[in-house]
Amino acid sequence: MVIGDCNPDVLVLGEDVTPAFGQQEKLVESMSLVVGGSASITAVAAARLGLRVALVAAVGADPAGQFMLDQLAREGVGTGAVAVRADLPTGMTVALSRGSDRAILTATGAVASLTAADVPASLLTRARHVHISSYFLLADSLGPGLAGLMASARAAGATVSLDTNWDPAGRWAADGRLAAVLAQAGLLLPNEAEALRLSGEPDLAAAARALTAGGARLVAKLGARGALCAQGRERCRVSLPPVTPVDTTGAGDCFNAGLIAGLLGGLPLPRAAALGCAAGALSTRAPGGTASCPDLAAAAALAGQAVIREAGAEALRP
Repeated sequence: MVIGDCNPDVLVLGEDVTPAFGQQEKLVESMSLVVGGSASITAVAAARLGLRVALVAAVGADPAGQFMLDQLAREGVGTGAVAVRADLPTGMTVALSRGSDRAILTATGAVASLTAADVPASLLTRARHVHISSYFLLADSLGPGLAGLMASARAAGATVSLDTNWDPAGRWAADGRLAAVLAQAGLLLPNEAEALRLSGEPDLAAAARALTAGGARLVAKLGARGALCAQGRERCRVSLPPVTPVDTTGAGDCFNAGLIAGLLGGLPLPRAAALGCAAGALSTRAPGGTASCPDLAAAAALAGQAVIREAGAEALRP
């Protein structure tokens, strides 16, 4: 089960996608409406990898919401637990992408209305794994009840992972509920910049120590450099042969799906992280977060080329 955001992305691609104010019109390479929202992209990627997936999120009763429900259903993602709000618009993101870098504008709309009461207990107790995405977009609505939901999932036998994503408000650890949420997450999946902000530490080695001090496992996404796995005192770096990205939108979300699929398939954490790296890398071959999500065979083939090595402090530097 994936809990989080569900909204379309308006994806704008080109070498120069910076808007020019002053009533100026600028031509760009392409613009498309695609599946967006970290949770939704993770759900689609997990379904492509062969998992049975249900999404819990909120959309508006409008064409954008219907677009998302249709696209998710087409991918085999269960949408019965997606709440439809008659009084709110579906959230929307504009992603300005120039290859390896992006700027993102989001109106949360119904995304930020999801609460713990919207999460069906029947799904929570049946899930083998529960993944939460985009915590900071939902902090004021889902946040108050999220730690309890995660505890219930763990009590029912599920493993639980959390990808907070970036905090647009800049609150980070100042969010009083975050400590309780982090304590219930057996697996933390930030990128490098997010790991530093969540931990308040100046470097990745210190961040890994801080974020795993309570017993959680950490897999920090390092972009083209691969990933860092930290569990207990063990540290290892996972890397793959380089790929040439078309668009990196959703690569971290596809990484999450690959990692989760690997763990549910019985792989040890470093090998599961390799599958995550492969899923993320292959997802960059086409614009948008889901257009080139791989199937399990393709991801496993690339993951087989992974290099896994112990990581000292020097190996964690950019």
